[in-house]
Amino acid sequence: MTWQEKIKDFEIFLRFERNFSENTLDAYIRDIRKLKEYSEESLDNIGPDVITYDHIQQYIFLLSKQKFSERSQARWISSIKAFFKYLVEDEIREDNPATLLEGPKLGLYLPDTLSLPDINRIINAIEVSTDLGKRNQCIIEVLYGCGLRVSELIELKISNINFNEKFIKVTGKGDKTRLVPLADYTSELLKNYIQDVRSKNKINKKHEDCLFLNSRGTSMSRVIVFLIIKELTDKAGVNKKISPHTFRHSFATHLLQNGADLRYIQEMLGHSSITTTEIYTHLKTEELRDVILNYHPRNINITQ
Repeated sequence: MTWQEKIKDFEIFLRFERNFSENTLDAYIRDIRKLKEYSEESLDNIGPDVITYDHIQQYIFLLSKQKFSERSQARWISSIKAFFKYLVEDEIREDNPATLLEGPKLGLYLPDTLSLPDINRIINAIEVSTDLGKRNQCIIEVLYGCGLRVSELIELKISNINFNEKFIKVTGKGDKTRLVPLADYTSELLKNYIQDVRSKNKINKKHEDCLFLNSRGTSMSRVIVFLIIKELTDKAGVNKKISPHTFRHSFATHLLQNGADLRYIQEMLGHSSITTTEIYTHLKTEELRDVILNYHPRNINITQ
């Protein structure tokens, strides 16, 4: 039995029995392949059926010294635990060497958000006089205006946009679909992009229904969207570490700040649990705290 063989079996298990999303699946398999490489290079290529807790603990220790974030470390351990639990269930091993692994204690994760002025600065940095700029403007406006994940953005289909009723049908994690409202402004931008820009492209037949296309007439990759945002952020002089997900966080935060009900935000984001959405209430609490510290007379008197 080889690592490669069991990693392939594990991938099939996660994909078809656990129904993992492509992004989560890729992360888990990548983590186990790193453990495989460690085994090959440092443990005389011992197999997954005989590797021990001490081996894995040493591997995790070495990784932790490479300045990876605590969240990354927690995911490695989650991946490794899932892999060896699978091997036990598949009767490849009788024991689980990962049972006693403990991940780092994670504090409350508050995602980065952008202010509306920052978002406008990024959008204003786009050269909308070009077709490429018009496409990129639409990408940013859909990320921010609809709160999409980048994977949902690049998989958007024209046939899933209802311009009459002003909503888009989005396929999210676990192939769950949801309806996200389209603001009139975003709807008009999309109409103009489809009619005036996208129609000029030479489109690959397999991608005729894809909304956003690259220069080859095929669907865009996640990497390209990241690069577009990085270039625009640098150009706009916004000094924050920004990803496509930052616009999703900003979408939710701005809705909450303006009085939207948390349950509606949950539906629009496609969160299966309200607990996930509640992170944005912590952001609002942080904002209220800043207001008190900066503007309450008692605090002003103390700091002056």
